[in-house]
Amino acid sequence: MGARILDVPCGQGRHAHLLAESGYDVDGLDYSAKLLTVARGRGTGPLLRYTRGDMRKMPGRWSKRFDAVLNLFTSFGFFAHPSDDIRVVREFARVLKPGGLLIWHGGSRDGVMARFLARDWWTSEKTLFAQEREFDPVSGVLTVRSTWKRGVKTGTREHRLRLYTATRLSELFADAGMIVEQAYAAFDDAPLKRTSSEMLLVARKE
Repeated sequence: MGARILDVPCGQGRHAHLLAESGYDVDGLDYSAKLLTVARGRGTGPLLRYTRGDMRKMPGRWSKRFDAVLNLFTSFGFFAHPSDDIRVVREFARVLKPGGLLIWHGGSRDGVMARFLARDWWTSEKTLFAQEREFDPVSGVLTVRSTWKRGVKTGTREHRLRLYTATRLSELFADAGMIVEQAYAAFDDAPLKRTSSEMLLVARKE
């Protein structure tokens, strides 16, 4: 049996499902019942389980259970208060075995600001998308207002994301007992640079 992995938040299960198919023993956790329904529709089994829950307080039985925790595709920084992000990091550390790995992927504040666009637009499959962005340098919060139009149909949404530098994340991880050993510019072998808009950090629990 392969290593035991936690995908959190797992959303629709696209990563968890593929990992289980590859032989890993996988748990997925997400707060959205709707997304978990989609995930379970992809299939479950002895090597794949889904749990509804809050990543700020994961099941107590998971302490020191996992060889790796995956937090992928900008799934961090959406809570209103920074203290909640700290709680999440501590939970990552709690559920990892000693020597286990945290694989964290998301936006890099340095790189996003180096290439900051206040607004842009694009088309995809006859749909026009437009975004307006604002950044608060004190809170580190990026606000994105999105609008779409397809024929006579239109829609809008707004979301906020707290951006971190690799330095600050490394400090948060270290405070929880996880040391960053590698830093990449997203999902390739290129090292993280100041202008990298995405970053992938690999931290090991002490």
